[in-house]
Amino acid sequence: MTPDEHARAAGELLNAEATNRQIGLLSSKYPDITMDDAYAVQKSICAQKLDQGRKIIGWKIGLTSKAMQYALNIDIPDSGILFDNMLFETGATIPKGRFIQPRIEAEIAFVMKSDIGGADVTRQAVLAATDYVVPSIEILDTRILRADAQTGKTRNVFDTISDNAANAGVVLGSAHHAVDTHDLRWVGAIASRNGEVEETGLGAGVLNDPVESVVWLARRMAQYGQSIAAGQIILSGSFIRPVECPSGTDISVDFASFGEVQIRFD
Repeated sequence: MTPDEHARAAGELLNAEATNRQIGLLSSKYPDITMDDAYAVQKSICAQKLDQGRKIIGWKIGLTSKAMQYALNIDIPDSGILFDNMLFETGATIPKGRFIQPRIEAEIAFVMKSDIGGADVTRQAVLAATDYVVPSIEILDTRILRADAQTGKTRNVFDTISDNAANAGVVLGSAHHAVDTHDLRWVGAIASRNGEVEETGLGAGVLNDPVESVVWLARRMAQYGQSIAAGQIILSGSFIRPVECPSGTDISVDFASFGEVQIRFD
């Protein structure tokens, strides 16, 4: 893809977000799309959002579980950008029409107290740079069709990355914990929709340890001249499968002693 094509694809995705009308698969329109192309489209989305007055508040890590990697035929995670209009408080209600096809995932979020970056970031460096960890929900949405109705072809990882890693929102719980007070591998969650349990999981599903997920992010960002800044939120990756959230959905994710997060979709 050319730089003009990166910008054009980003513009189409932003228009899809604004109009709630999905676009076709970029992987079909640009059969030779690469990982670098996909991140270039994401970077163009970011530049255009910043021009519109949005602010970056953090980053998300996706495809950290083996199940999701197998589904998209990829063996590495991906990442996306959190913007200020994506942040919701636990217990909030999402207005009808805000998203196209919302889904949620359960995650452990890291809130950073100092900058961190570079290709040689270590686990200890991540722990030292973390202010606190908090239970969270990530809201996913797809500005790109999940599957082409005519060909049956499904979106691939390049579509997902281009679409800001399918990121749409983040809901933080009210319980804050020092990063060393819990073994994050054993932090579990029960995700319920309208009072019925839909998914359960453990933090170990995220690259065997959510801290290692943040290490991966910092190192990947260094490849693109980026770094994590103090005060930013890092969604370390989901350890449950996505839960569909059509209109009228109440979501509650119980992390036991780690906290609880709730959100409603009108």
